Amino acid sequence: MKAYPVELRERIVEAVDRQHGTVSEIAQIFDVTERYVYKLLRQRQERGVLAPLPHGGGAQPKLSKEKREKVAALVAQGPDVTLADLRQKIKKKLRVEVSIGTVWNLLEALRLTRKKRRAALGKQTPKRERPSRRNSAT
Repeated sequence: MKAYPVELRERIVEAVDRQHGTVSEIAQIFDVTERYVYKLLRQRQERGVLAPLPHGGGAQPKLSKEKREKVAALVAQGPDVTLADLRQKIKKKLRVEVSIGTVWNLLEALRLTRKKRRAALGKQTPKRERPSRRNSAT
């Protein structure tokens, strides 16, 4: 979501300062929530400016660039490994616990696919025909 422009913020606070109505009415006029109006007032009091605050940053990735490269090597060693098995390998070899979703997102970011080996596809056993269950009275 994009931050509201500073001009709008200033007009909202100015309307509150000039008492053009209650906070609820001012929020309706500017099509914002009451909570947002109170946030602006608190921000002006604490920081002295109404400019949007910088982004908080979010969570730090659990796997560094070096560890992501090691995961790519793990996938290269066993391209038919399941997500759960790869998660266990990461936990054991890299000593980092991640969720299956994180493993999926990591493989997607690295543009790696987990393909079954062609040789393994040829090893499938043929289906046996089942004997008929019909009573064959001859």
